[in-house]
Amino acid sequence: MRLACACGIDVHAHVVPASFPAYLGSRTPSPWPSTADAPDAKGLCHRHVLVGGRHYRTVNELCWSAPRRVAELPAMGLALQVVSPMPELLSYWLDLADAQPLIRYLNETTAALCAESGGRLLGLAAVPLQDVDAAIAELRQAVEQSGLVGVEIGSNVNGTAIGDLRFEPFFAACVALDVPVFVHALKPAGMERLVGPAPLQQVLAYPTDVGLAAASVITGGLLQRLPGLRIAFSHGGGTLASLLPRLQQGWLSFPALAEQIAESPSAQARRLFYDTLVYDAPTLRHLVASFGASQLMLGTDHPFNFHEPRPLARLADAGFDAATGDALAFGNARRFLGPRAVAPDEDTA
Repeated sequence: MRLACACGIDVHAHVVPASFPAYLGSRTPSPWPSTADAPDAKGLCHRHVLVGGRHYRTVNELCWSAPRRVAELPAMGLALQVVSPMPELLSYWLDLADAQPLIRYLNETTAALCAESGGRLLGLAAVPLQDVDAAIAELRQAVEQSGLVGVEIGSNVNGTAIGDLRFEPFFAACVALDVPVFVHALKPAGMERLVGPAPLQQVLAYPTDVGLAAASVITGGLLQRLPGLRIAFSHGGGTLASLLPRLQQGWLSFPALAEQIAESPSAQARRLFYDTLVYDAPTLRHLVASFGASQLMLGTDHPFNFHEPRPLARLADAGFDAATGDALAFGNARRFLGPRAVAPDEDTA
């Protein structure tokens, strides 16, 4: 692996606007986001993110400053970074009339950040997936007018699995527009089973929900009906790699599962994409063994504090050969992102 290169493509990083428009709707109280000044630390401007007036997270200017963000990429070994909204901003729980202007503002903010980056940042759109028709319309606007290169969706939509048939028209639109889909954990199930402070949501519940989301795509037969769909799952696919042997054996053992699932779960899992954000070299090797070296891409969760600061070094720690390392560092991401995503200097890879 070429640890000294700045060749990586990070598909999992986030953007948060420095501010939000004032809420103009009629719902009171509304879970509308806002920001407020926070004390500076480590030379960065910080802001509190409030949702419905309650503190959700404190973030720094790397979330909204293209120059500060681009300056960090070389040290991380990155040529490109794909940025998507902080998942809590996807706002599936808002009334559609409230969600639409907020989502449009997010997409315009993301597009402006990317335009300021000199081609080093690429943006994923948000869509109001609580209404599939509205989501398709916003996806088209974001890709064709704002220049975003893909879409981020949550691991569930107000508790409904993304593999549910009601979302198939949206995924069909993604295929028609040649748009990749990145699935991030959001409002995960099982929070009542956690014992400990709030960060356990990110640490333990997120991977669980992502694993269930990926499993729903497999058991729901989405790839059989839409074989051209490029869909990736955050946090290494969460628990899917551990669930997959049981799902495969269940498919072989239970006629009802064999009738429901047309293609082997293991084979389907090797058609999905995943990021490498698992913080552990042995786990990375297991993911490659489970899903294939062609299906994993760098993910960092930058610039949040719970991120991977040395993604290429993590690949090297796993002991991959040069071809596998290059595939995970940038090759698979190029294939996932498609023709809209072109590095400004392709020879950096």
